[in-house]
Amino acid sequence: MTETNERNVDRKERMKIPHTPYKVRPVEERIKDFEEVKIGYDAESAMLEASRCIQCPEPKCIQACPLNNNIKEAMWLISQGEFLGAAQVYRQTSIFPEICGRVCPQEKLCEGACPLGKRAIAPALGALEVFVSDYQRMNGGWPIVDVAPPSGKSVAVIGSGPSGLAAAESLVKRGHAVTVYEAMPAAGGLLMYGIPNFKLDKDLVQQKIDMLESVGVQFKYNVRVGKEFSVDELLDGGFDAIFLGVGANIDAPLKAEGTDLKGIYYSGEYLQRTVPPKDTLPEDLQFLPETGRRVAIIGGGDTATDCMRTAIRLGAEEVVCYYRRTEVEMPGSKNERKYAIEEGARIEYLVAPVAFHGEGTDHVRSMTLQRMQLGEPDASGRRRPVPIEGDQFTVPIDTVVLALGYWPDETISKSTPNLGTHDWGLISADPETGMTNRKGIFAGGDAVTGPDLVSTAVAAGLRAANAIHEYLTS
Repeated sequence: MTETNERNVDRKERMKIPHTPYKVRPVEERIKDFEEVKIGYDAESAMLEASRCIQCPEPKCIQACPLNNNIKEAMWLISQGEFLGAAQVYRQTSIFPEICGRVCPQEKLCEGACPLGKRAIAPALGALEVFVSDYQRMNGGWPIVDVAPPSGKSVAVIGSGPSGLAAAESLVKRGHAVTVYEAMPAAGGLLMYGIPNFKLDKDLVQQKIDMLESVGVQFKYNVRVGKEFSVDELLDGGFDAIFLGVGANIDAPLKAEGTDLKGIYYSGEYLQRTVPPKDTLPEDLQFLPETGRRVAIIGGGDTATDCMRTAIRLGAEEVVCYYRRTEVEMPGSKNERKYAIEEGARIEYLVAPVAFHGEGTDHVRSMTLQRMQLGEPDASGRRRPVPIEGDQFTVPIDTVVLALGYWPDETISKSTPNLGTHDWGLISADPETGMTNRKGIFAGGDAVTGPDLVSTAVAAGLRAANAIHEYLTS
């Protein structure tokens, strides 16, 4: 029997194999530190779980993946014990499957698209991606990319988040000289400064940076392009092309009375003070945020969940997330919310803050909330929260974290003449090539789309790198 026939004949039998959950650290242990929560699979359990993949003729999981990883092929190889081969399948389309597998919301992407998930639990595709990519690194280290002979062309990459790193790796492989400019003291962007360690070990991020440096990518830190010098000065100084991957990292403000009181933080600062190693932070951020006994988190996305779980690890006794819609409209990961609730956090729905009070001090002491009900859908397609007239109440609080989403940083767009922008300063760029309206300037990731997934930003960086290479060699 050929391999193809073998994959197809046992499809019904594969559907009968029970789901094997990956291992997770016990709650009472994990809330005491910031180490990764997921333990994952061992070889035997990984093979068993991967064997549940029914090898669809037209895999929807691949279509649902922003990177179009060949998940079907990877699952087959894992089920056969071919872990290194499976890891290579992922690396054909992703620059860091060990990171995407950890932080992407698979239940909304590949796992959510799996037909098996309509009858049972879909295969744990994210955890299996992590297993084989970790297995590969532990049995030979980071795969070193092959680099073509020097092309004589040079590219400046502004920002070292997921899209910038993807563009840098893809371009250096083609022989172009790549210099990455980063405003912070360390590279990684969101990966280093925004995603908590209990989801992503920062050693993984640093190891990736070290690998890129070993193949010739240069990193320049503590340099904010647009303030110290402009994009046009880089072009005039000898760079042949520019990639803008500066992300969207300005906290969205809250229109409420008393947000200037002490003890109220925006999520960007709150996470930056707790997520990365201390030596990767500017001096003014090298101390933990204040955490009182009662912590309120305002928001409903993954950042809000990250802040809930962070506050618990910082010693808060009561952590409550307040969200103005219901769980149905919540944009964040259900799995991460489940972990937060397991760890002791609580979520109150259909409420929104209208004022914070200091009770005669300059420090927050309480918060007035407005009860809401859902009205007609808004532009996002979610039902609009509408205040219930006369229904407000006040709760005591010691610390507040505002996790309301992020806006683009306009430093680059305002310092680059005639660069096209849209919607609050997002950079206008062709979605397939990343090309802006300025010759030689390309952009991708959250700086173009607004806050999105790590895998979406990586895909944008890779597409832009392809277009930059064509631009440089045409």
